[in-house]
Amino acid sequence: MANLHRGDISSHPDVSEMRDRYDRMLGGRDVALVDGPAFLLGLYCAASPWILHYTLSQPSLATHNLIMGIAIGLLALGFSRAPERMYGLSWAMCAMGIWMIIAPWIVGSGPDAGVIVNNIVIGALALALGLICAGTTAKSAPRP
Repeated sequence: MANLHRGDISSHPDVSEMRDRYDRMLGGRDVALVDGPAFLLGLYCAASPWILHYTLSQPSLATHNLIMGIAIGLLALGFSRAPERMYGLSWAMCAMGIWMIIAPWIVGSGPDAGVIVNNIVIGALALALGLICAGTTAKSAPRP
């Protein structure tokens, strides 16, 4: 096969259009590595009542963590499937993280230390992932 590269691409007549298209296609993908951990965090959050065995002692908190885990997982899937539309919701991930930290005392009834630590860790990770998404999105957003 012949070598088709004939020099620098900067002399191509459509170079500015190609660069714009490339930037549009990769827009919002600066935080692609956050999608997977956020999805796994959502799965763990949803399964944590059964992993830590507090479904009988804290049924309302178990239901809460199941619903929040599904929501975190769906948000992560949205980050992966439609990043240009979903990364504006990265602040929602931050809010969910804060809520997960305070939820054991609001939703639960006398939770033990293991349940509290579990929710604090999940909430802190969700907050950190949300801040990473929000910070990277704000940095790469086009300025008027």
